Amino acid sequence: MKKLLEEEQKRRGGRSTYEDALSRLDQAKEYLDISPEVVERLKHPKRVIIVSVPVRKDDGTLEVYQGYRVQHDDTRGPTKGGIRFHPAVNLDEVMSLAFWMTFKCAVVNIPFGGGKGGVQVNPKELSRMEIERLSRSYIDAIADFIGPDSDIPAPDVYTNETIMGWMADQYNIIRRSNVPAVITGKPTSLGGSEGRREATGRGGFYVAIELAKRLGLKPGESTVAIQGFGNAAYPFARLMSEEGYRVVAVSDSKGGIYSEKGLNVEDIKRYRDESKHLEAVYYDASVKDFVKETSHTHITNEELLELPVDLLVPAALENQITQENAHRVKAKNILELANGPVTSEADIILHERGIRVIPDILANAGGVVVSYFEWVQNRTGFYWTESEVNEKLAAIMKREASIVYQRAESLGISLRTAAYVVALERIGSAISSKGTAEYFRDGKN
Repeated sequence: MKKLLEEEQKRRGGRSTYEDALSRLDQAKEYLDISPEVVERLKHPKRVIIVSVPVRKDDGTLEVYQGYRVQHDDTRGPTKGGIRFHPAVNLDEVMSLAFWMTFKCAVVNIPFGGGKGGVQVNPKELSRMEIERLSRSYIDAIADFIGPDSDIPAPDVYTNETIMGWMADQYNIIRRSNVPAVITGKPTSLGGSEGRREATGRGGFYVAIELAKRLGLKPGESTVAIQGFGNAAYPFARLMSEEGYRVVAVSDSKGGIYSEKGLNVEDIKRYRDESKHLEAVYYDASVKDFVKETSHTHITNEELLELPVDLLVPAALENQITQENAHRVKAKNILELANGPVTSEADIILHERGIRVIPDILANAGGVVVSYFEWVQNRTGFYWTESEVNEKLAAIMKREASIVYQRAESLGISLRTAAYVVALERIGSAISSKGTAEYFRDGKN
């Protein structure tokens, strides 16, 4: 594994994403009295699985893709984390995402550890039937390593509830039983939870609203720019707009649009929906193609990150704000709706410039919280309404956002470091409860 990471580091021309992720751990430990064993344990994922994923294409040829599943830590419960289909998927990325999931679950205090998976593939080049074969083949490869008591996958980048339904069905076929709790983010007809589709964006919204007054964000006055318009970004944009905030920019992988007066989020969503071909699994239309008025301006994703707004929301992929562009960021506050959009080097620059960052392990934890709800409902056979799910989600997100903010204030540290301190304290307590060198050297019961 070390050799693979060194190769990835060489390819990137610098420090690996996983090493970057671990730097957050080193920062947080300075504010806690915990055993060095805790930190050492968390530096190493419990299990790394690399698999081949063969897929029979529609033309009869066979394509073999590289797949991964990383289970980082299960001290507080089964590992939990999404599966992404993306051409840039690699071991370094998946290990980092699993590490972040461990801390994400701890910062919102749900009984899971961190896991993550992915397949290195461009799903937009595949037909619907090829994507189904890919999904089932991936589960064939990792079925022995997942389960409702060990590791529970969920949707992520370029996977959705339909794909989760295929994966859950394949697991059921392999096990010759119905095990709905093995995967979350499923269609509601297959045991999915109400409210799961919008959970990540809605959770980020609850965090933003809880911290709004403390950060100086006022409805009717504050502007918001969102890099993304997918399953997380769109609900967040809609809810912020409904709350009275002025959403001035959104984007997708092809580019975005900007209007100083504010965008009609629902009009843009309607355009995206109407432009989606019935036979396609993914959207072909781009938000940049939506220009309803002359006041709308086409912008690149890079330009969106540098808009002078009150709240910038990176909701796409990791490593979007780096030491190269952090000096050009003009936003007053950043809410990380994506995983790892701000590198550690950029974090230092932003902090020195007085730009506050609401970290991903708190801001985008709504998805895993409602995945936890789905897992609970699957295991009990008792299901909640969407309003009940949203109410429970709001309670957790607002409570934990307040705890993180208070810790940041009391220690005089950034919100990110505070979130890691809160999470590390909870994980450390669980690891120490099983015994560390300090306990065994003491020799007392």
